[in-house]
Amino acid sequence: MAYRVFRSPSRYIQGTGAIDVLGKEADVYGKKAFLLTDDFVWGLLQEKVERALEGFPYHYEAFTGEASLEEMVRLADAVADATADVIIGLGGGKIIDVAKGIAAACELPVVIVPTTVSTDAPTSAISVLYTQDGLFDHYRFYAKSPDLVLVDTQIVTQAPIRFFASGMADALATCAEALATKASGENALAGGLPTIAGTAIAQACEETLFRDGLSAFADVQKGLVTPAVEAIVEANTLLSGLGFENGGLAAAHAIHNGFTAIKGEVHRLTHGEIVGFCLLVQLVLEERPYEEFQKYSRFLAAIGMPTTLSEMHLTGATHEELVKVGKLAVAPSNTMRNLNKNITAEQVADAILAVDGLVGKE
Repeated sequence: MAYRVFRSPSRYIQGTGAIDVLGKEADVYGKKAFLLTDDFVWGLLQEKVERALEGFPYHYEAFTGEASLEEMVRLADAVADATADVIIGLGGGKIIDVAKGIAAACELPVVIVPTTVSTDAPTSAISVLYTQDGLFDHYRFYAKSPDLVLVDTQIVTQAPIRFFASGMADALATCAEALATKASGENALAGGLPTIAGTAIAQACEETLFRDGLSAFADVQKGLVTPAVEAIVEANTLLSGLGFENGGLAAAHAIHNGFTAIKGEVHRLTHGEIVGFCLLVQLVLEERPYEEFQKYSRFLAAIGMPTTLSEMHLTGATHEELVKVGKLAVAPSNTMRNLNKNITAEQVADAILAVDGLVGKE
């Protein structure tokens, strides 16, 4: 029997200065933290974090590797040596994914403190794992979502504007992928059929982006934290996170993962920059009306996201290379079936090339 499934973090906190309650909130879950971050983030936030954790013991561990199974195994051993009983992941997507993985391996609670809103990884019970060489390997699923996600709006909006925009591009794919999954009758990543709640959250994510996205983008560039900015921080993190996990992923993320099959400058782009372009590819595969395609492509262009092959550093890519992208995108380990299980690698390659022509018409 097919069940509808919904999952989410136990607690979500967002606002300016939220980092200040980290120690108080972490104390609910343990008595000594294993703090995973990297030296760059630590250099920026050490003073704030130490003040927030005053009186709460922690072991600092620098993340230096890839988000791989090997790195998770190594760090799980370090947790045991540190005798920690709660994991804190402080940083970007890969640190967050590894923190979730070592918490699951050690059967410990995990607190996620993102330093950008460039992806929707913080709230999910999933890690995206790569090989040591950076090739997409597989999704790893956990029994539960993070115990706490704590987002300090002041911190995440101080990151380069590109990351804020990348989070919007990633979040923009949430609704389209969720609706495709629902239509296909396939399961969402939460492990069952999408719920009304999951799909509604995905739709609220898209509505928020189109309503507040351009205002928030301008405000963050001026160093302002406005209601529009708070709305987009929530859309990028909570709404997109719950929406993709409980609604489902489809072609946009499958093609994103497919791009790890080729080498080149495309890998200088962020996760969200690639996903935003791949959303346009999904719209082509869905045969969406040109006016709808234009609505998405113009929004992405307005926030500085790539919408052409040139901006994706793909002008020199051969059709053969793009078919390689397509082959990985339609592989069973990916989520293309949530759009259409009959899509071929060649159709993906052609759709990638077609996006350029459609954007060029504008």
